[in-house]
Amino acid sequence: MTINIKKCTLEDSRKLQEISYETFNETFKHQNSPENINAYLERAFNLEQLEKELSNISSQFFFVYFNNEVAGYLKVNTNDAQTEEMGDESLEIERIYIKNKFQKHGLGKYLLNKAMEIAMERNKKKIWLGVWEKNENAIAFYKKMGFVQTGAHSFYMGDEEQIDFIMTKTLI
Repeated sequence: MTINIKKCTLEDSRKLQEISYETFNETFKHQNSPENINAYLERAFNLEQLEKELSNISSQFFFVYFNNEVAGYLKVNTNDAQTEEMGDESLEIERIYIKNKFQKHGLGKYLLNKAMEIAMERNKKKIWLGVWEKNENAIAFYKKMGFVQTGAHSFYMGDEEQIDFIMTKTLI
């Protein structure tokens, strides 16, 4: 079993789009209408949007490879790229997705550790993320990793308003 991580560049935009579509569908398709899923995918993962995010110096994407196959990805944000105003001392994990067939291999923890490493390198005092209130597996994982719920915010899946829990971990 070989696990590697690679920072994404603009040249990775199509590969990033493919894994974004695949992992988002796997995670949320069964709990949302096809219209709302498709509307979100088109808005969040069109190539122009992904290239804009890849070009933002306050955002970083990473692919995680399992036995040389792309198994998932991570997106972290600092400064004004954060989706909520959390201040200069915070790092946001905006996306952390693992393909279903690669789950239960420790890859989520691997990516989470990468995010914490980046936060510590940048002298951030906390790391935070938003997680859908109905995503019980992810909530349990984040709690196990030391995150606590510190708030909530609205997330729009197409025209449906959903609630994301804001979970935060203080770094020592």
